[in-house]
Amino acid sequence: MPDAPLPIRDGLNPSRLRLPENTRWATVAEYLVERFPDDARRIREKIRDGEVVGGDGTVITFGTPYRERSFVYLYRDPPVESRVPFDIDILYRDDTLLVVDKPHFLATTPRGSWVAETALVRLRRELDLPELSPVHRLDRLTAGVLVFTVRREARRAYQMMFEQRLVEKEYEAIAPRTDDLVFPREVSSRIVKERGSLQAREVPGPVNAVTRIDLLDTDGDIARYRLRPRTGKTHQLRVHMSSSGIPILGDNLYPDVYDVAPRDYSNPLQLLAAAVEFDDPVTGRRTRFASRRNLSAWRHHTPGPR
Repeated sequence: MPDAPLPIRDGLNPSRLRLPENTRWATVAEYLVERFPDDARRIREKIRDGEVVGGDGTVITFGTPYRERSFVYLYRDPPVESRVPFDIDILYRDDTLLVVDKPHFLATTPRGSWVAETALVRLRRELDLPELSPVHRLDRLTAGVLVFTVRREARRAYQMMFEQRLVEKEYEAIAPRTDDLVFPREVSSRIVKERGSLQAREVPGPVNAVTRIDLLDTDGDIARYRLRPRTGKTHQLRVHMSSSGIPILGDNLYPDVYDVAPRDYSNPLQLLAAAVEFDDPVTGRRTRFASRRNLSAWRHHTPGPR
């Protein structure tokens, strides 16, 4: 994707819109007002103030003709958000990488109703790092190690490392104890997640998701497990634990979906991205970053293996 013609502002990237193939709008302004009727007044103000531009950086005016399949950039006003009441701990920082210990309930990047209250925007603002970018993602409900690049020119090398599965990932989970399974065990299946569906599903077909599960310890009717995914499908760990008969504690999607109030932080998903390890693509050094967090459901609050 080409660089946006507008800079990051207050930690936020400009929105990028592709004008649809429809000729019923005479001007770009007409389309934008119809596209965002609840924000029509603000859209007009942004056009008046020169804050809407085309893909080449040309300022969009009220008279700019509509050109289908062209791109428009503008700053959308973020929604009003309550602060997610957990801090982000910094594990490592230099002029290339920022590695943090993300808390539960904080999204990695803006999406839906979560914009400013995301790890990316918080860190850009608090550390004055406008070019900060995640090289991988953690679900909003998953805590643990999250890696960012500080400089734009370093981004691709680290993203490719994750995309090419050159990173060893280690997770911990708290789930029911079972005497029906032998550990370690490897779960292999085909996982698909369809647009509009909250759950991912295991379906027949070629395997695209593989997870190794080790039993670390038990305490009454619960156990602590180490999960090592060899692939990175959406909700893979949650699906594989659930299909093994040991769904992760605090999981409101697997095996069954149930609603949780948006500001209910009382029962976090007991899943932690405990560590990542890789050969650094810039320095060549073997590098490991480990979380300092513990999963709250573990009665003894025992740190995981490091």
